[in-house]
Amino acid sequence: MTSSTGRLSWRPALTVSMAIGLAIAIVAAAFALAAYNEHLGQQERFRQAEVQLRILAGSMAAPLAFDDRSAAREYVGAQSSNPDVEAVAAYDMQGQLAASYVRAGEPPPPARNVLGPPRNDGARLILTSRVTEGETVLGSVYLRTVLESPGRRAMRYAGFALLIVMAALLIGVLGAANAREAEAYRRLRRETREREKAEEALRQSQKMEAMGQLTGGVAHDFNNLLMVASSGMDLLERTTDPTRRERLRAGIRQAIDRGASLTQQLLAFSRRAPLKPEVVDIEKRLSGMHTLLDRSLREDVTVEIRLAPDLWRVEVDASQLEVAVLNIAINARDAMPEGGAIIIEGRNEPSGRPDGRGDMVRLSIRDTGVGVEPEVLSRLFEPFFTTKPVGKGTGLGLSQVYGFARSSDGEAGIESVLGEGTTVWMRIPRSTKAMAQETAPVAPRRRSSEERRILMVEDDDSVAQLVEEMLRELGYDVVRAGDALSALEILRQDVAFDLVFSDMVMPGDIGGLDLARDIARLRPDLPVILTTGYSAAAAAAANEGRRVLIKPYRIERLATELDAVFSGANGRARA
Repeated sequence: MTSSTGRLSWRPALTVSMAIGLAIAIVAAAFALAAYNEHLGQQERFRQAEVQLRILAGSMAAPLAFDDRSAAREYVGAQSSNPDVEAVAAYDMQGQLAASYVRAGEPPPPARNVLGPPRNDGARLILTSRVTEGETVLGSVYLRTVLESPGRRAMRYAGFALLIVMAALLIGVLGAANAREAEAYRRLRRETREREKAEEALRQSQKMEAMGQLTGGVAHDFNNLLMVASSGMDLLERTTDPTRRERLRAGIRQAIDRGASLTQQLLAFSRRAPLKPEVVDIEKRLSGMHTLLDRSLREDVTVEIRLAPDLWRVEVDASQLEVAVLNIAINARDAMPEGGAIIIEGRNEPSGRPDGRGDMVRLSIRDTGVGVEPEVLSRLFEPFFTTKPVGKGTGLGLSQVYGFARSSDGEAGIESVLGEGTTVWMRIPRSTKAMAQETAPVAPRRRSSEERRILMVEDDDSVAQLVEEMLRELGYDVVRAGDALSALEILRQDVAFDLVFSDMVMPGDIGGLDLARDIARLRPDLPVILTTGYSAAAAAAANEGRRVLIKPYRIERLATELDAVFSGANGRARA
């Protein structure tokens, strides 16, 4: 029995040890599970706090942008519905407190913004975030929320003597907490979706407002241009005086040029206008603009040009430079209802580097007008912003100036003093490249015995008739196709063509660019010139190295393009 008892005596000890070990394992597992649940809970509370902070930051953009303290207090106060929130604050871009909420008995938020990483002391979580609109910082927000106190956590872990009961209770508590958290998350998602819908509605209303301003200003300008062209054509038919007819033709030409200039402003605003940088002598360009400026300004406004004698050259789009100067001059004219002076000045600003990097040319246009209020000054470069009455301005003039300067790797600015006048300036990098050789206007080619045939592809009858007349005036034999498919059929039947001149945007499945690709496969030796007034289409063709002629164009420009092709360039070289 002794030996038997000895063999059996270890079984109770083993059973107890196993029970103790199992109990320890269960307790350890419970601790591990509790610790894991605690970790998950903290992560979820941290995520909820981050979501709440992002929503708060998005809500505060408009109140901080417009310094609406009442709306700021309303949005901040709304956070009190969350019982875990201790304190909330919003700060303006100077870091000053704009609005705050603090739960009774809790310390207030800081008086100035304290941007930094999230802080967690085990009981509270502190989060901060910037409030931005695009790349503009409007201010910041502060959120302090409760996590869980150490005493409460200790009490929760002290009940493991009743492990099963506590486990059941814990499961119930966690389930309820998870349900609340899930409901809170769903509520936040709903609020986020509703806020996104409201923001989209606001953006749409702003877009419609901008389109209204654009329509009023552009329609007014185009109606004036159409009036000049229409009335000028009527008068041309009625008069036989050569001097008067020449003056009327000049007026019609100026109206057409101004219409093209307005179109370029719209394209430049949308950032889709194809720029054509070239080395420009500013002195020559401004001297050539004297007549245009005189026609665009009133008799009581004088223009004085003061340029440094050795003014450096710049590499810019010459037409956009002229448009920028004209836009500034017109704004200066409107700022001087009683008349005054416009002074255009240009000077070199050397960087001091031996290699000349950083050298700039500063071009400023100053008026003696009424000046601009400080609160308006900062908005003058904004697209569609105008201080003129409806129908008197598009709000694109100065935005074109800013866009031109930036696209030329330069900068632009405005300075103004009420009662003394305004100065708009541009700083453009110096160019050390040589200027392209200037060529005289191309005279129309007359017919010769060695006549060339051109296949013209154009769907618009009025445009086709005009272009055909221009080509025949230049001495070419012309065959017209109304669309790309017809052009391909003609080319398959008749190979005696020297060039294809095609519009890019046409009805049907095949456009001008597709036609050029098909011709390259069918007749790789046949040059193609594409033409369009759509900047996106022109950019697509230019990206493939195609030669593109931008509408509107004059007969001299058309002759230059054709001569460039027939003198040795091919139809895949861009103009």
